[in-house]
Amino acid sequence: MFNYILRRFIYAFPLLLGVNILTFVLFFIVNSPDDMARMQLGQKHVTEQAIDNWKQQRGYDLPLLFNPTKTGLDKIKATIFYQKSLRLFAFDFGISDSGRNIDQDIQQRMWPSLAVALPSLIVGLIVNISVALMMVLFRQSYLEFSIIVLCIIIMSISSLFYIIGGQFIIGKLLMLVPISGYDTGINAYKFLILPVLISVVSGVGAGARWYRTLFLEEIEQDCVRTARAKGLTETQVLFKHVLKNAMIPILTGVVVVLPLLFMGSLITESFFSIPGLGSYTIDAINSQDFAIVRAMVFLGSVLYIIGLLLTDISYTLVDPRVRLS
Repeated sequence: MFNYILRRFIYAFPLLLGVNILTFVLFFIVNSPDDMARMQLGQKHVTEQAIDNWKQQRGYDLPLLFNPTKTGLDKIKATIFYQKSLRLFAFDFGISDSGRNIDQDIQQRMWPSLAVALPSLIVGLIVNISVALMMVLFRQSYLEFSIIVLCIIIMSISSLFYIIGGQFIIGKLLMLVPISGYDTGINAYKFLILPVLISVVSGVGAGARWYRTLFLEEIEQDCVRTARAKGLTETQVLFKHVLKNAMIPILTGVVVVLPLLFMGSLITESFFSIPGLGSYTIDAINSQDFAIVRAMVFLGSVLYIIGLLLTDISYTLVDPRVRLS
């Protein structure tokens, strides 16, 4: 397994390099450093001296890819690509265009993102699997048909409707929880109830139907029919055989998103004013702070690759027949 993990990390390097180059092209070829300076300083009454000062303070006064005025390796190192993009591989995100320390911002904002995303994932997984098992247990009945119709209705409604409706009904009319905001420590729970609830409700339609499909495929297997012939009840069959045999596709959907929980939810954090990485990215886009956006794109790519690797490793824990080589 060690050789497999090492090989996957080696394969990940050219992938990350490609993402890095593509991001660099989008940010520095489409928008030159002069354009970035004008966006930050404002389009009106911007002098060339102000643009040069802005570029020099933030390291954008260097050539993009190659510096002919230097010698040796400095021809590559004294460039914007090396200073701003290749340093990301050392997880040195540097300073944002607005002067903030990106590393410190990520360390501070990852915890609110996790506080929202982790309960949403766990509670949503339990609810989705429970609803799916109920549909399979009462398959070909009016109860299953009613739940399927309800799931389709939930899927057909935009997630923005649940956010706005939940804030209005639960937060404003009933005044059970705050509409938006965040607090530190144990007091944060009252600000997390509504976004977690809305996240679970808005995702139960698609999630329950997907798990139902997995369980229906497993319930027709020979091992399940053998278990019924041995006298096991339908509930025992569902939990001991169907659910266990469906763990690999379930893990595929769950483990791969675990590292991405650090990135937060762009829409949820923005609407509920949660100071996580999702709202951090949205604020950076609105303020044209390209340094933050580049860092978040690279971090998201790294976490996604880690999620895929964890998914492969988890297969060996669920099914001993799976071998990584």
